[in-house]
Amino acid sequence: MIKDYYFITKPGIVGGNAITVIAGFFLASGKSIDWLLLFVTLVGLSLVVASGCVFNNYIDRDIDGRMERTKNRALVKGIISPRSALIYATHLGVLGFFILFFYTNLLTSIIALVGLFVYVIVYSLWLKRNSVYGTIVGSISGAVPPVVGYLAVNNTVDMGAVILFFILAFWQIPHSLAIAIYRLSDYTKAKIPVLPVKKGIRITKMHMLVYIALFIIATLMLPVFSYAGYAYFFVMTLLGLVWLGIVAIGFYVSDNISWARDMFVYSIVILVVFCVIISAESLLW
Repeated sequence: MIKDYYFITKPGIVGGNAITVIAGFFLASGKSIDWLLLFVTLVGLSLVVASGCVFNNYIDRDIDGRMERTKNRALVKGIISPRSALIYATHLGVLGFFILFFYTNLLTSIIALVGLFVYVIVYSLWLKRNSVYGTIVGSISGAVPPVVGYLAVNNTVDMGAVILFFILAFWQIPHSLAIAIYRLSDYTKAKIPVLPVKKGIRITKMHMLVYIALFIIATLMLPVFSYAGYAYFFVMTLLGLVWLGIVAIGFYVSDNISWARDMFVYSIVILVVFCVIISAESLLW
């Protein structure tokens, strides 16, 4: 049972968001790292993200039963009751917000709350089931964690925070659309109106091309505004152009599923490298 409660928090998503929190925190800190503040920020935001994931499991338990990837989740199989999931999600969220409020600052707590609201209410409850634009709105919540890490240090929404937000928002969209393509049969069965289901794969690839181009531009704004150095500039330019090349190749492939899976894997790689190079530059140079 403990294992089931652990997995409905979607630990992979929690961990992925934690990495971006660290990058945002290091970007704002430079070489002066407050390790205790980093720890409490990570704990607080991770609890908030876990809360959102449990709420999402609760909301999606009907459509999860129609999808091969999610049909064995604890709420679908009745291992965890809906009421227990709601109580669990609420406690996780409240604890996370208390930690952020008391150990970071009010602005950080508010931004985390906005991210949770967008993910649970705007995305999960409304747009995911009703609009092809759910992915775009969902990217807002996905862009919040690095901003939370940044604001925990700076307590100010400056250009660095804004750039971080757009980098992660533009990254999130092609990442999510790649999942939608290689899980197309699942989304079709569940009647979730993602872009490839409603508009087709070619139109989806065109959207991915645009958002990856915007992602590249956004990443380059950090060195333009002196938040990152030459190593970051060269690494992210190279990786961004490779990602752009992979999506361009997608217009000529016959196996869209394999191509989309490669796109998904590369999106993870480029995000991890982004976080590592940001952190390394902040600590070492």
